[in-house]
Amino acid sequence: MTENKVPFLEFCGVRTEPAPEGCARLSVEVRPEIGNTRGHAHGGLMMTMLDVALGRAARNSVPGAYSFITIDLHTSFLKPGVGRLVAEGRRTGGGRSLVFCTGEIRDEAGDLVATANGVFKPITPRPE
Repeated sequence: MTENKVPFLEFCGVRTEPAPEGCARLSVEVRPEIGNTRGHAHGGLMMTMLDVALGRAARNSVPGAYSFITIDLHTSFLKPGVGRLVAEGRRTGGGRSLVFCTGEIRDEAGDLVATANGVFKPITPRPE
């Protein structure tokens, strides 16, 4: 599926990566401009990556959906994010009106940096 460009993601240097069926994957190389005062990935950046990865996984699981609304997103930060980070989201349940997803961010060593669980409402075209 072709992804719409998100200006904020482009500004931060976040890239869409190939992902297995039912998943969505993003990556970023942490730079000072997108870091916090300690030089780690800013928490807001990581939350955005998780929101988009989970939301894309939700949207991709509902035929005809072209966008999504985040209803709820819970994020846990486990380790400072440095270097190249990869976020992955996947659907865990739900139906056509609400979709439940989970995801994580890992660093280059494969260590878990952050996790998230979310609920998303896919947006589909209105019937004519």
